[in-house]
Amino acid sequence: MNKHIKKISNYAMIGGMSAVVIATLTGCGSDTPKEEPKAEEKPVIQKEGATVTIKESLAKDSNQSTYKIIDEVPSVTSRVILVDVNGTEKILSQAEIDKLIAEEEKKVDAGTSDLTKNPDEVKESGGLGLAGTLMASMAAGMLGAALMNKLSNNQNYQNNRRGSYSSSSTYSRSQNSFSKARANNAAAKASGATKRSGFGKRTPAKTSSSTRSSGFGG
Repeated sequence: MNKHIKKISNYAMIGGMSAVVIATLTGCGSDTPKEEPKAEEKPVIQKEGATVTIKESLAKDSNQSTYKIIDEVPSVTSRVILVDVNGTEKILSQAEIDKLIAEEEKKVDAGTSDLTKNPDEVKESGGLGLAGTLMASMAAGMLGAALMNKLSNNQNYQNNRRGSYSSSSTYSRSQNSFSKARANNAAAKASGATKRSGFGKRTPAKTSSSTRSSGFGG
């Protein structure tokens, strides 16, 4: 009877030790969950576009339509909003824009475009037409790049651009908004280049793989 009890006691002891060993090995083999580092925000680079609002008016003496840029802001895509003499707004379609630019390009090639004339002469004639006003806007480079290349070095064109805005404050506001947008894009691109080069990266956290592989110490 005593021998039987002793055997049961030995079995219980062995079982208890096995449980301790299993628990210890289980603890060694599991990693403590670690909080993943938050992903760094990628720099936002905005596409260069412009939303231009052009207002149509009628000249008092000739009843001829004249056009002025009354608002202009950076945007992801370029679009042209025309406010007619009745105050009705209309977004020009791409087909309408392409037609205006093509007609103005023919005038530039022929030397008859108001864009390349003396600003005083343009002012006396009632100002730029719709196509000319569009090509004087900040959206010109996105909508008519080929024509812009022909105009970029023309001094009369550069002078006529300022006169295409409804006021000097409108012109200044437009220039400032686009300067800020370009500066933000330049900063975002520079930040992205720095991260790709390896600067500013976080050092990866050490793991307990070496400890686990030894099998000791839990």
